Amino acid sequence: MEERRARDRAPDENRPSLRAADLHKSFGEKVVLDGLSFSVAGGESLVIVGPSGTGKSVLLKHLIGLIKPDSGKVYVAGEDLWALSHVERNNVRKKFGMSFQEGALFDSMSVFDNIAFPLRRSGRPPGEVRDRVHECLEIVHLENVDEKRPSELSGGMRRRVGFARAISHEPEILLFDEPNTGLDPIMTDIIDEVILEMREKLKPTIVTITHHVESAKKIGDRMALLAGGKILYDAPPEEFLHAKDPAVRQFVEGKAKGPLTQEMEMSVR
Repeated sequence: MEERRARDRAPDENRPSLRAADLHKSFGEKVVLDGLSFSVAGGESLVIVGPSGTGKSVLLKHLIGLIKPDSGKVYVAGEDLWALSHVERNNVRKKFGMSFQEGALFDSMSVFDNIAFPLRRSGRPPGEVRDRVHECLEIVHLENVDEKRPSELSGGMRRRVGFARAISHEPEILLFDEPNTGLDPIMTDIIDEVILEMREKLKPTIVTITHHVESAKKIGDRMALLAGGKILYDAPPEEFLHAKDPAVRQFVEGKAKGPLTQEMEMSVR
């Protein structure tokens, strides 16, 4: 398979973008986001990495408006998400497609019905739903599994069905929450290739959460390190991977000792 990189595709500044400005969020005494800020240009792919339990998934839920920050703002295509009415905010959410950890599929439904679910809720006619489901399955290279149940699929196949559902309503922004967790190296690379193909065909803005450094290098225009409730370092992959910043070095090299460990130990005191 030809080796590809996200940097082959330039961001389009005229397409929808995301910006988080000074986000703060606590659950009880646990501070999860502590003045976090970043932006993603239209058509750009940002990969957020960091230790477990640092609020990466919580951040994604802020971006899509599932969680309201204690303070700070989230801008989607220039609109302040929490300054909008409930109806307006729901309309903005339609710009998003989200692939959850492990796929988050409905076990009682077939693959076809899982992907069709958001389309039927939006009132699309049956013929259009059928055609779109098959189109999405083709995009993720799963053309012949529409009648199967999720339990009949491998972990990697379930992730790709989750991708197909995420793109079914033709979103402009895609969020991926740990798309490679628990997968072997071969399937991890297949998932990365599918994400690159979706980007090439659909031209979305993408934010991905992952622990996989090689995946981040492959699918991201930028890598950002989240720890201590903040973005500690944000740069193109090659610059990120060779940065001398102590926190970046600890994460990239997988060292037990360093500033990230100290931060985690302080957070549980």
